[in-house]
Amino acid sequence: MTVVVAGVGNVLRRDDGFGVEVARRLVERGGLPAGVEVLDVGIRGVHLVYRLLDGCAGLLLVDVVHRDGPPGTLYRLEHTLAEADPQARPEGIALDGHDMSPDRVLGLLRDLAAATGVADPVGRVLVLGCEPADLADGIGLSPPVAAAVDPALAVVDDLLALLVPEGAAR
Repeated sequence: MTVVVAGVGNVLRRDDGFGVEVARRLVERGGLPAGVEVLDVGIRGVHLVYRLLDGCAGLLLVDVVHRDGPPGTLYRLEHTLAEADPQARPEGIALDGHDMSPDRVLGLLRDLAAATGVADPVGRVLVLGCEPADLADGIGLSPPVAAAVDPALAVVDDLLALLVPEGAAR
């Protein structure tokens, strides 16, 4: 089965474009193991949910994450659908494409999977987050977040080693 790497974020909100930039650079760089699908999701979290309902062995979400560290700090997190945001229930909120954090994406996935009878749509879920410096309107990453993109590519490789079955070809 496929492992999905999803770059999430809004490129019109400065550092929120971090996940999208990492996805773009991964595709540009190439050399990923067989079976890895890289998606530039942007603000289309609902589209990602529908893609994930088709199933995947693993998911790596790349996005900005507030953890009160210095801007540009990278975080490796693990998530489960059970931990997902209960406020993401389709009947409980109006879906806003500009507010589909990874937690909300996973909460919506959990609920839609249950509603449609899809058991375990994703295997292991990892998140690579970056502490933002600037989420104001504008284009382009702040200097500390831009400097975190190359190190993030190396972290993606490390995290994919946890998600992709051993012996997968590059």
